[in-house]
Amino acid sequence: MVKSPLFRFGLVVLLLGGGIGTSISAGSLSADQVIAKAVARAQKPQNKAGLPAYTYTKVTLTEEFDATGNVKERKEKVFQVFFELGATRVKLIEVNGRSPGEAELKKQAENEKHLQKMVGESKSQSESRDNPLTPELVARFDFKLLGETEINGRRAYQIAFQPKNPEPPVHHIVDRLLNRISGKVCIDAEEFEIARAEVFLGSEVNLLGGVVGSLKKLAYTMTRTRMGDGIWFNTFSSGDFEGRKLLDSTRIKTKSQSINFRPVRLTS
Repeated sequence: MVKSPLFRFGLVVLLLGGGIGTSISAGSLSADQVIAKAVARAQKPQNKAGLPAYTYTKVTLTEEFDATGNVKERKEKVFQVFFELGATRVKLIEVNGRSPGEAELKKQAENEKHLQKMVGESKSQSESRDNPLTPELVARFDFKLLGETEINGRRAYQIAFQPKNPEPPVHHIVDRLLNRISGKVCIDAEEFEIARAEVFLGSEVNLLGGVVGSLKKLAYTMTRTRMGDGIWFNTFSSGDFEGRKLLDSTRIKTKSQSINFRPVRLTS
């Protein structure tokens, strides 16, 4: 199992608020209509010059377990995140309570590049990934409206999703994963942003033909929070992954929390 990129799959996998699904009405909107509005919201061009700028702290915890269930590696990282003109920049500032070394900074940059290659992105590192909904991505799933719920005092549509049958074509490694996952997503009823999501892996996924490894279990949750001015950020996620890395079985748990949000003045 490829280690670091799998953690990052959650961000791409969880932002699936779109597609053609079963038409079950909740009030005046069907599942198809809710999904279409979420996609339109994500694809709508923004006036970047009019967006407020933010900075916040992101803390991630990664634990890798051996075959007996004992933790063999634990890594906590602290990042300073800058959101400016619709773009997100991330700076690694701490690893296990100390300043990162040159090798760790280089590895972080390599992970960013590897992620872009794996998911087939052509966007630069600075572009925001908080809501990368595209018609191509969401068209891989069928959706069913389960009803309504409330998240942080806001009404939301609760929608289940699963891969289409027959499976959509595979162009990138992440497509192989997308063809095996299902779950639920909650979409804000006023602004049609994703507020919460849960993802599960239905069956094992081989990576690079099984030579590198395989992913046998994926359980991932994510919560997004609306700031007062209408900008949404990913604020919490947790993941539980089990698989094979080369010849060894492995299990990895992750947590990520974003805190200390504060507006900042735009740089000139």
